[in-house]
Amino acid sequence: MKKLLAGLMAVSLMIWNVVPVLAADVKIMDVSKDYWARTEIVDVVSNNVMSLDASGNFYPEDTVSRVEFVKALLKLLTNDNLDVNIKNKFTDVSASSPDYADILRSEQLGLVYGYPDKTFKPSKVMLRAETQSVISHITKDTVSDMSVLNYFEDASSIPDWAKQVYAKSLAYGIYVNYPNAKQLRPMDALTRAEAAVLLARLRDKIGLVKEEYIGPDLEKVLAIEHLNIKKNAPNHSVKITNKRNIVLSGNVLEIAFSDKFKSELASAGETVKFINPQDICTEEGTLLIPANSLFTGKVLNVTPQKWFNKNARVYIQLTEICMPDGKKVDLNAKPFYKDYALKEGPWMTAGKVALYTVGLGAVGTGAGIGFAFIPNPSKIGNAFAIGTPIGAGVGLVTGLVTPGLKYHAKAGEQIYVILCDDASIMK
Repeated sequence: MKKLLAGLMAVSLMIWNVVPVLAADVKIMDVSKDYWARTEIVDVVSNNVMSLDASGNFYPEDTVSRVEFVKALLKLLTNDNLDVNIKNKFTDVSASSPDYADILRSEQLGLVYGYPDKTFKPSKVMLRAETQSVISHITKDTVSDMSVLNYFEDASSIPDWAKQVYAKSLAYGIYVNYPNAKQLRPMDALTRAEAAVLLARLRDKIGLVKEEYIGPDLEKVLAIEHLNIKKNAPNHSVKITNKRNIVLSGNVLEIAFSDKFKSELASAGETVKFINPQDICTEEGTLLIPANSLFTGKVLNVTPQKWFNKNARVYIQLTEICMPDGKKVDLNAKPFYKDYALKEGPWMTAGKVALYTVGLGAVGTGAGIGFAFIPNPSKIGNAFAIGTPIGAGVGLVTGLVTPGLKYHAKAGEQIYVILCDDASIMK
């Protein structure tokens, strides 16, 4: 019980701040970036569960009618094209209505039932408790702790028929408690923003929905597996579904240059190619990217080496994977290094400085010996003592102030890249 309450409080504080990457480009005119339900609204719009009007507006504060909720739920469950094989029993639903088929689909599936007087009341506004009842009805049965309701200030306003509904919804994490985290407001009308939150959460937990309500085309998450190519990668998770493998953004891959690369010969817009010498698999054994797949990208910019030992930097973006069987995968990845830049590492830089130091140290030593030996051979020891540190000092300074290194890579040289977006690999 304590763990459940702690979970509720945590969810209340977070209010779902994880934004689906694939929805990043959706533009909604009347939902600001800091709107409390923007994440979920973008999710349902980008996944065609709810829609915008012709001007790109969502109308988040508008209420949701019964038929609007039915239509959204059918889309979420991929049953919006279900063949209707029942007769219409509703006296207020005409065959000429554009919503006729969806209302009958809902009745056929048992999603949102009609009323005892044989009406459906399509335009009636959904209450929050009614919506939770529908979600509870279509999700898998579980034994819920009713005492969890005591966490909420308005628990007494929950109708008796909805108490078990809310206990189950809270246990599954599919509920809304905004703007007051300690209030459920069960008898308030459902807004479009609140509907978006519930539907996005239901979509994220689609595995909780009973099989009889799920359409044949619905994508289902089968497992979450893991990549561990680079321990300090921001993400190691891979989502395995019945249709595809999704390598989530933040994962790091190791690939190799397919040809030699020289920064001084590269320019912005130029194509650059890599391969993965070995299969890329999850720790659990799922093959994601077969060996010798071709990673294609482009050079975004090249910053040449500069004075005072500043190395050249190469900025690239990978845009596609072509697997040996010809299957292609859209990609958005960049080198997993500081500022996403490829450059020679500190050891190469240190080696350059060391060469200058040793080389000019030797020159200084030789010059000192020569100048000392000619007038007075007995002072060779002094020449060593003076010429060597002076030469080495000049070499060190020279190594530090001269231009840095160009970036060179051999064919087969490996680098790490980080996924900036999810990579979806169809099965």
